[in-house]
Amino acid sequence: MSPIDVHIKHNGKTYDIKLDPDLPPAVFKDTIYSLTGVPVDRMKVMVKGGVLKDDSSWKKIGPKEGQTFMVIGAAGELPKAPPKPIVFLEDMDDSELAEALAKPVGLTNLGNTCYMNATVQALRAVPELQAALEAPSLQSDTPLPGALRDLYRNMAQTADTVTPFKFLQVLRETNRQFAEMDRSEKRAGDLMMGRQVYAQQDAEECYGAIVHSLRNLPGLNAQGKTTATGAEASVNRSKFVEQYFMGKLRRELKCKEEGAENEPPTVSTENVLKIECNISIKTNFMLSGIMSSLDTELEKNSPSLNRTAVYTQTSRLTRLPTYLTVHMVRFAWRADISKKAKIMRQVKFPQEFDALDIVTKDLQEKLLPASRKMKEIEKDRRERRKVRARTKQLAAGSAPAPAPASGPSSSSSSATPAPASGDVEMADASAAAGAEEGKGKETAVRDGELEDESVYRKREAEELAQLINEDIKNDIGASTTGLYELVAIVTHKGAAADAGHYMGYVKKSVFNAYTKKKKVEAAPAPSESAEGAAPAQPSEAELTAELDAQEGDEDWYKFDDDKVSVFPQEKLATLDGGGEDSSAYVLLYRSKNAA
Repeated sequence: MSPIDVHIKHNGKTYDIKLDPDLPPAVFKDTIYSLTGVPVDRMKVMVKGGVLKDDSSWKKIGPKEGQTFMVIGAAGELPKAPPKPIVFLEDMDDSELAEALAKPVGLTNLGNTCYMNATVQALRAVPELQAALEAPSLQSDTPLPGALRDLYRNMAQTADTVTPFKFLQVLRETNRQFAEMDRSEKRAGDLMMGRQVYAQQDAEECYGAIVHSLRNLPGLNAQGKTTATGAEASVNRSKFVEQYFMGKLRRELKCKEEGAENEPPTVSTENVLKIECNISIKTNFMLSGIMSSLDTELEKNSPSLNRTAVYTQTSRLTRLPTYLTVHMVRFAWRADISKKAKIMRQVKFPQEFDALDIVTKDLQEKLLPASRKMKEIEKDRRERRKVRARTKQLAAGSAPAPAPASGPSSSSSSATPAPASGDVEMADASAAAGAEEGKGKETAVRDGELEDESVYRKREAEELAQLINEDIKNDIGASTTGLYELVAIVTHKGAAADAGHYMGYVKKSVFNAYTKKKKVEAAPAPSESAEGAAPAQPSEAELTAELDAQEGDEDWYKFDDDKVSVFPQEKLATLDGGGEDSSAYVLLYRSKNAA
């Protein structure tokens, strides 16, 4: 039956409308809502026999051409047009589709290239690197940075798997070790047939080779812009790797034997791009493995004793970079079998790392005020998120749910609820000291109304900036707090050092954290009049909800070559090692700040 022209009367006004008897009454009500603004749940449409219901039959009602229906109900606010026109997925190009889906793409395995794929995905967790790669002139003596820039551009502009053939070719041309052929017995048949099979390589060596190739990449200024152009280009500024990846290590060598008390210690410094976590039969945690690599003993000739003596070498960092790379030393040479073997011992690594234990006392004193303030800021932010979540639940008419865990695991212990068994875990001294101070703030947040989140963020950033040491503040790319969060992992699966499979893991929030935080900071003032205004900007409440969702999302992306999947945060503990399954091999930590 074809649609018929009818009329509706509401609040003294008559509207012309089409009624299609082949469609359910709910469609007719939606059309009335678009004309009158009366919400469907508050609308009554009078028809023959009573009120029109969603399950009413038009055949029984028998509407006629020109018939008038009475509509009862108070009109609400008319629906607003979306700020941007709706675009369907099938109408988008590749770059628009990649942005809309907001899911990173995988990389094709070109034959034992999982080590490269995992490394490239892990380094993509550094947004500053992508900003530096966009410099007009890369000023590099190797084509590898340009190939990496092109690869990242392709990955950002498509929703399909990317084949990194050009990047692999440049990597092998500039680093011949990655062009080594697999001459093992299992590949003898391929070699006899003339088929070239490239050997599996070490992901940590690939990571180091790529970072080393970026050594001449222009640095960034305090605003995060490249210094490759303009007046800043002529100034002797640090390069990108020096700013964001390089730490400075102070080594002190002291003879420990009797009779050498008056022998002065030997002090040296060096630049390092990673810190190592040595793994022995006594290593259970990452920090203890790092300390064993920083505090060692060695034998050398003593000028005061005139013989070979035992020396203790104590190493501590005098500069912490924004991105701290930790190498889990899982491959060691075994003389009995004359080959490298994998150390499969389980070593727990933290998702949050306090690096003050591995720096010099001088740097500790500089970082400690900002470090304590950053911990306080994070505690307040978690409390505000809880309050907003409870408020949202109450507004929806539901009872508040139990509060979620306060955050991921940390390198230092913190106060935790008593487990079901009845055992009580003691809080550390710093947590106990700050309990009373934070209690008043928590009560104030619960009892009073929250301000806009951007107000808190601006105030927190200003307070933290006042506590940052001036030397560290002027050192672009240096960690200002000494507190880190884990953002990327490269794992190795298998029992052999020259075989197995590498995968990359990247925290989901790092792909859009900077963009969303800048939106909150630059939130526009609410418009006084909506009529004739420009397309509506996200409200402060929407930006806050978006930020809460981002910071509350602790899940990860798992990059298994071309297969990309979501990896729950709860499963990160399975990467501690302890068998032939995936074990953390390279860990990338990012310094925390209040931005």
